Amino acid sequence: MSGKIHAVAARRVFDGAVVHNDSAILVEGRDIAAIVPRGQAPKSIPVLDLPENAWLAPGFIDIQVNGGGDVLFNDAPTPNAIRAIAAAHRKFGTTSLLPTLISDRSEKMAAALQAAESLVGIEPGILGIHLEGPFLSPQKPGVHDPRMLRKPTAGDLALLTAPHKGAILVTLAAEEVPLEFISALAAAGVRISLGHSMASYAQTKQAMAAGLTCFTHLFNAMRPLESREPGPIAAALESDQAWYGLIVDGVHVAPAALRLALRGRGSPILVTDAMPPVGGAQSSFKLQGETIFVSEKRCVRNDGRLAGAYLDMASAVRNCVKLLDVPLTDALRFASAHPADMLGLGDTLGKLAPGFRADMVALDGATLDVLETWVAGASR
Repeated sequence: MSGKIHAVAARRVFDGAVVHNDSAILVEGRDIAAIVPRGQAPKSIPVLDLPENAWLAPGFIDIQVNGGGDVLFNDAPTPNAIRAIAAAHRKFGTTSLLPTLISDRSEKMAAALQAAESLVGIEPGILGIHLEGPFLSPQKPGVHDPRMLRKPTAGDLALLTAPHKGAILVTLAAEEVPLEFISALAAAGVRISLGHSMASYAQTKQAMAAGLTCFTHLFNAMRPLESREPGPIAAALESDQAWYGLIVDGVHVAPAALRLALRGRGSPILVTDAMPPVGGAQSSFKLQGETIFVSEKRCVRNDGRLAGAYLDMASAVRNCVKLLDVPLTDALRFASAHPADMLGLGDTLGKLAPGFRADMVALDGATLDVLETWVAGASR
């Protein structure tokens, strides 16, 4: 750890586990050096005192970001597009993310992987990539183009298991791929998530035994929970080893169902499933040739069906508190420590502690609006 030292002080500092009152985070270069009482911050270093009602918390980590700032990753799987998407979400407290590619051609997958990998270790906010598909159920395509859905090939396996920098998260339908495919991905360090799936409970449990650990936007685009076929939802909620993404926008899933998920044994992760209008200026965009509109804070097709989300992470945290009656500290944990742990990055991200990267967000304690965001110690 080296570099200039400065401090950020707040009435309440949430480190990811506990709240420190009237404390300061000492930042040295890109990392956190210490948490100290506000009055013990060295007089020789610059100290930013946040407003009286502000909270200082770990920066948000979004593992499902299709677009932002009027950019869709599928349309431009390039480093500059990823930078633009990350910049759009940073104003909402997202300090790191996985750009997410919706089901597409093999060539597009390879380009997206290369673009994301080129930024890992250079742009601290880019942790890797999320490939949502194309190994999905044609019965649960959601907004994915059914023409792009397919079974995995030997080429896909070689592409995904080759050495890569950064995290790779793959969403697949467990019933559409061989168990050997899942186990090979897991052995290569790929994180595997079930989504857009009609898998039975038994098929889901088999996939989990093979290495599947996560569930993409739980409830949405998957077999529903039924009395005699509980499917993936029951498998997720009864496992203390499972992680499940939740879109808390008041639109995708009823609050009562989300509250039920929070009573499960697994670990919830707030995700945005964000589309290009988030942090952008346009009210519509093209997705695989179809125009998608923003209407009443939702992204919809002409027929009114949902197409991704018009949601940012600060709003997801706010909705978690207001719609689900979740303590703010829990909502913050769902947006930071949980995704960091799921990606295997919980020893450097998702908390405010010595040795962790100084990714932080300052929130207005009343409105939960973002006041300021820091990535690797720098205000952005």
